Amino acid sequence: MKKTIFMEKYPVFSLEIAKNETSYVNVDEIISYLKSLIEAHPVATYIALFDHYAHTSAMADGVINPEIKDAKNLIFCFGKQLPSSKILAVRPRSIGVCELENAFVIDFLEVPNEQLHETTEKWVKSVANL
Repeated sequence: MKKTIFMEKYPVFSLEIAKNETSYVNVDEIISYLKSLIEAHPVATYIALFDHYAHTSAMADGVINPEIKDAKNLIFCFGKQLPSSKILAVRPRSIGVCELENAFVIDFLEVPNEQLHETTEKWVKSVANL
């Protein structure tokens, strides 16, 4: 798992998993697996799936890196408390799953709650199941 600061301000955690390090063969299988973990969690709630690849490729001026074969966002929320309006700026959460020729890349923005960040990191790491 690697932490980078994207666009000089967003703390993004990324994991690249070679296709021979997982039994999952495509983005949809990984999304389905992660969705099952969200649905089994006592606080997390599944919200939606956003097909980022289809969205961008449907635009006349959409640009997709040719290395990217598929890209989807799994949208969910850990919202157990609503202490102020500011929390809405960091919710809901998203896990992005991207397919490259020989690997999958899974990215997510740092979760403000350390325990829930660790949960998200554990979920992502578990995709590498071989």
